[in-house]
Amino acid sequence: MRDTAPHGTYKVQALDRAFAVLDLLGESSTPLGLAQVASSLQLHKSTAHRFLMVLERHHMVERTANGKFRLGLRLFEYGNRAIEQYDLRERAQPHLRRLVAETEETAHLCILEQAHVIYIDKIEPARSVRMITRVGAANPLYCTSVGKAMLAFLPEERIEEIIRKIKFEKFTPRTIATIEALRAEIEKTHRRGYAIDDEEYEEGLRCIAVPILDAQRNPVAAVSVSGPSFRVTAHKLPSIANNLLHCVRNISVDMGFTAQTKVRRMAMSA
Repeated sequence: MRDTAPHGTYKVQALDRAFAVLDLLGESSTPLGLAQVASSLQLHKSTAHRFLMVLERHHMVERTANGKFRLGLRLFEYGNRAIEQYDLRERAQPHLRRLVAETEETAHLCILEQAHVIYIDKIEPARSVRMITRVGAANPLYCTSVGKAMLAFLPEERIEEIIRKIKFEKFTPRTIATIEALRAEIEKTHRRGYAIDDEEYEEGLRCIAVPILDAQRNPVAAVSVSGPSFRVTAHKLPSIANNLLHCVRNISVDMGFTAQTKVRRMAMSA
């Protein structure tokens, strides 16, 4: 029978079936063969095989030596990241509130996802001019302070992988628009320990960010302070950077990443 459902409906159905495959493998105490998957989900073997191949390609499932299927380790990685991020948000909140009280500007907590940053928390000051951002929103990493802060502390091969995916777009006259300019900014950020968005994503807005590093010194998130450029002036940046470093150090201790974060002395210049 020919499928006459709208294309969008088919895509949703395909996702439902893919998740059904994952649920089935997750509920089984042993790896399952293609015939078992197809029979359990009432799918044609060719359809079940197609879903399994896609999931295997993305490491969501893996094949055993005898050709059966089980859940892949990428799901374990996602689960760990989900738990870590949830715990991170909860543990970071009191420190973000203290940071906002110290700086009287907006604080953000962000994570890295491909070539974008995702805002997972936001604390605002009681001021009339504030940041218009939304938790859950995604922004490019190359023109945001949080993105550059995390990028600068990644392993070189990971930096290369991410940079290849970037499609540079000019949001303001100050936006970084080339790989060479971004590399120079990465080096500067790593050297001083914090990143700056100097009206690169939005005119009239200046942000400064510091990464949160895990026990292996890899960035798991970043914290930023953002505000209008007439308040977050170049003169104030070193002081705000120190507030950020204290905030991030305390979050790291609470998360158990390190008992005593070794923070390099920053060059007190923007």
